[in-house]
Amino acid sequence: MASTPTKFISIFFLLLTTFATQVLSVAPEECSAETGDCVNKSKALTLKIIAIVSILVTSMIGVCLPLVTRSIPALSPERSLFVIVKCFAAGIILATGFMHVLPDSFDMLSSQCLPEQPWHKFPFSGFLAMLSAIVTLMVDSMATSLYSRKHNGGILPETEVVGGGHQELGVVGGGGHFHGHHHSGGIKEGTQGAQLLRYRVVAMVLELGIIVHSVVIGLSMGASNNTCTIKPLVAALCFHQMFEGMGLGGCILQADYKLFKKAAMAFFFAVTTPFGIALGIALSKTYKENSPTALITVGLLNASSAGLLIYMALVDLLSADFMGPKLQGSIKLQIKSYVAVLLGAGGMSLMAKWA
Repeated sequence: MASTPTKFISIFFLLLTTFATQVLSVAPEECSAETGDCVNKSKALTLKIIAIVSILVTSMIGVCLPLVTRSIPALSPERSLFVIVKCFAAGIILATGFMHVLPDSFDMLSSQCLPEQPWHKFPFSGFLAMLSAIVTLMVDSMATSLYSRKHNGGILPETEVVGGGHQELGVVGGGGHFHGHHHSGGIKEGTQGAQLLRYRVVAMVLELGIIVHSVVIGLSMGASNNTCTIKPLVAALCFHQMFEGMGLGGCILQADYKLFKKAAMAFFFAVTTPFGIALGIALSKTYKENSPTALITVGLLNASSAGLLIYMALVDLLSADFMGPKLQGSIKLQIKSYVAVLLGAGGMSLMAKWA
């Protein structure tokens, strides 16, 4: 059922990659090799193996935690604590886009190893992130409509006009909420199915965006032999993957998939960064992170991933929760959730000092 958003965004990223790998330029000799006292191939390989194991374990813990704690009453999706933890994880995802992925893209596409024309004449990173956010909105909207039609006999679910007031259905990731004018009364029964479909679209699109940037950062680490860079990156990525996994795990839980699909989504999230590291190790002789082709390809993918993650964090996670009935009904819970968002975003932003 979740193949539609995956197909659209996969095609989008595939086109970007194809375009990027066709762009060739001549780089200075120093742009294609790592030098310095920190470069130690054998020691770096040991650190990379440690990174694969530790990131795999922390990723699995993070994404599975919301799934296995469903039986604990305090951590069920209906409880306030679940919303607070989800807001914390959404702050992590938001900071990942703004503080890690997007700045990396700007650095890569403005590198001195790239020719002046066109890479230094136009802000490709910001432009592509903007396009990515718009495309994600399109996919998000169209996939929800298509799934709704598919599961409602070709008819989109509609809300009832209750008490003389018009209600427009706006059910999204963090709990149903209304857009437009809403008065007394409620949304009738068909909303539950539409809400579940919405949760599933959010979970799949978010997972795709996370997987793209996880492979990219894993590839960069695996190809590097700079121990001074790898050491802090291991700790930062463990922190990042655990809490990002918690955010994704919360979305998977709300999507109410069957056990096999939950396990598959958790597995793919957990193995993508280790897979990227292993791929980087395998390609370390031919892949040079400062070569023009690598800079352009990874820079474009990072910009695209950043736009997707920022959109998902703001629209499908934070906006959905804060404009939903649960948080709108409690100022105290809103304040706690705002603090959670700031803590998550602040913690992940701090990691930018090392990674």
